[in-house]
Amino acid sequence: MTETSERIARRSVDKFAQRRAELAESALQALSELGYARTSLREIAQKSNFSHGVLHYYFTDKVELLTYAVRKFEEVCVTRYDEVVAMARSAEELERGFGEAMAGTLRADAVMHRLWYDLRNQSLFEAAFRADVLEIDTQRQAMIWRVVERYAELADASPVVTQQVAYAAFDGLFQQALLHHLADGLAEDAGSLLRRLVS
Repeated sequence: MTETSERIARRSVDKFAQRRAELAESALQALSELGYARTSLREIAQKSNFSHGVLHYYFTDKVELLTYAVRKFEEVCVTRYDEVVAMARSAEELERGFGEAMAGTLRADAVMHRLWYDLRNQSLFEAAFRADVLEIDTQRQAMIWRVVERYAELADASPVVTQQVAYAAFDGLFQQALLHHLADGLAEDAGSLLRRLVS
């Protein structure tokens, strides 16, 4: 293959990837309004500027589309607290910053978080989702553990729970706040929970 044909092939791949990203973003509105079970590719097409045929060209089915959309969001999400962790100079500062960051993402990205929980629930019934969900869950768990470990270090303490328990606790707290639209109380609750996980 010549250098020119390689460049053309690479540009073609880039355009395909860019188009998939645009379609996935466009699909999120329909998915967020109706949820996974009640949304078909046809309904997604009706709520976007793309035809049903175009969606089918870029995605085999709504399983692939939803997984792709959530994965794109997760690329940003799993590093969401890293800056707070890096900037904190005291346990109190990390506690406050982490709580505010959790509440902030609940307010700003509630739609995507609902889709994540929907996808995770669907993975209990649809094997097609399971590997992706487990991988994303592992990344989220590591994200939370980075916060807990740094908090313990700043507090001159040690975590009193495992990585899995810490993640389950924060995940449950976040999901409850999402369900009840309680972003304001989440910041304080997250800080309080963080204090309880180290000793």
